[in-house]
Amino acid sequence: MTNSVLDTLPLWQMLLVGACFIWSGFVRSGLGFGGTALSLPLLLMFVNDPLVFLPAICFQLLFFSLLTVVTRISNVDWDFLLKIILALSIPFVIGLMGLLEFPGALLSSIVYATTLIYGIGYVINYVFSSKSRVADFVFLCFGGYVSGVSLIGAPLIVAVGNRYLHRNKMRDTFFVLWIVLTILKLSTFAAADINLQWRLTLLSFPLAGIGHFLGLQAHEKIMKGDKRRFEQFIGTGLTLVSLLGLINLWSKWAA
Repeated sequence: MTNSVLDTLPLWQMLLVGACFIWSGFVRSGLGFGGTALSLPLLLMFVNDPLVFLPAICFQLLFFSLLTVVTRISNVDWDFLLKIILALSIPFVIGLMGLLEFPGALLSSIVYATTLIYGIGYVINYVFSSKSRVADFVFLCFGGYVSGVSLIGAPLIVAVGNRYLHRNKMRDTFFVLWIVLTILKLSTFAAADINLQWRLTLLSFPLAGIGHFLGLQAHEKIMKGDKRRFEQFIGTGLTLVSLLGLINLWSKWAA
């Protein structure tokens, strides 16, 4: 696919796409995870194909994660990181295979359905948490798979991390994990000759940078403040967007 997203969308839609990239950067640095999970469903409302946006999101995640963690590398829990990479490897690779083989509409439906679960969980104040090895296995399998498909498995993977990691080490440890997963995904894109959408990537970087800076400023306030209310707010938005996206897909299939 060419960079048709830049050539066919009207200006007002491109401005909204830009706002989504600002939001992605804000969430990623503000919470330490979820930048893709909380922005990709919004982006799919404009172009119903994750492969249009994922390369740009991957490059942003890689750059800004490195920028954040490079001075805090000593704060990473390397033992946990190695274990979780090994645990995620098989479902992540299976998800990558699906990303390359499934049609765009099916990929979008996976994104919307997964995000709908996250959104409802945030709205009802359900905290994704793992309290057993069985729950660890389920969360890592599903989280690894949807991360392979579209990098939206962070809330489930972080739920496992909450059980084993000290709170002060979580953000930096998971930033390194996202870097590893992103490098694997970009390498797969390159090997499969997927269009890396360079124009969209370059134009979106300053916008993601704005969001990243704002998120860094808000991180401590979010962590120390009423995080539940913040999650309820974004959960309501995600639920509505996911429902609209699924209804739109179903209406096209029915037609």
